[in-house]
Amino acid sequence: MATKREYDVVIIGGGPAGLTAGIYTARARLKSLLLEKGATGGWIINAGVVENYPGFPDGINGLELADAMQQQAVKFGLETLTAEVTGLDLKGKQKVLKTGEGDIVARAVIVAGGSDRITLGVPGEEEFTGRGVAYCAICDGYFYRDIPVAVVGGGNAAMNEALELTKFASKVTVIHRRDELRATKILQERAFAEPKIEFLWNTVVEAIEGEDTVKNLRLKNVKTGEKSTLDISGIFVAAGFRPNTGYLKSVVDLAENGTIITNEKMETNVPGILAAGDIRANSIRQVAAAVGDGAVAAIYAEQHITGK
Repeated sequence: MATKREYDVVIIGGGPAGLTAGIYTARARLKSLLLEKGATGGWIINAGVVENYPGFPDGINGLELADAMQQQAVKFGLETLTAEVTGLDLKGKQKVLKTGEGDIVARAVIVAGGSDRITLGVPGEEEFTGRGVAYCAICDGYFYRDIPVAVVGGGNAAMNEALELTKFASKVTVIHRRDELRATKILQERAFAEPKIEFLWNTVVEAIEGEDTVKNLRLKNVKTGEKSTLDISGIFVAAGFRPNTGYLKSVVDLAENGTIITNEKMETNVPGILAAGDIRANSIRQVAAAVGDGAVAAIYAEQHITGK
């Protein structure tokens, strides 16, 4: 039977921002709960190596980093619960979160996660998911040994996927709708230097075709309108993420792209509701920045609760 729980702070999202916020609020002896609908750690758990997080000169596996953060937060007393937040109601100074595990009441809420992968939305994508259409090279790259694959996207995620796939695939074709990448320069340099990686610029996927598995892609050049076919055995979609903030539309101010608008204290326009990490407007989507956001949000959540 669904029950009502009461906490000082509820943190939504178990990525680096949420786990850092949990470390700080738990250490402040606030009764704290972290809600995560999936695997704790967020998208970082799919990173084979995180090279740009301070303190690890040789890099660290993303799953290991997330696990260490979680252990640290739990050690200080953070509670965790696997549950999806579907609504947030304001009742006076209380925030009531609607979840499949019942209502949860908090004095302060830190929204620190919840992004869905952007799909291509083209014919064949849903049909062939798991049969040639994939979204995680670290998870599924092993199944594409010695065969040609494609990666769709031009950001950091796409370049990481492409580089990971060179360990397995015979060739990796990066398909990008623009004529230049958005990825950081060091990832671009690695991708351009990798002989297995080729690029199709100004190109979009119009359809994914096959029989039992993916056999080819129907493509279109967005500048010339020219259409072509690419024979391929797998396609990895890395087109970015969409913030899962639908349940907050009538609660806090959102940017046009659905991210949450905050001030420098990570506060939203609603007292006691803060946001941190990738879900915050103008986030640079880096682990180090998410950790900083989480710490700031936790400190000002505590000030909201104590009035100090």
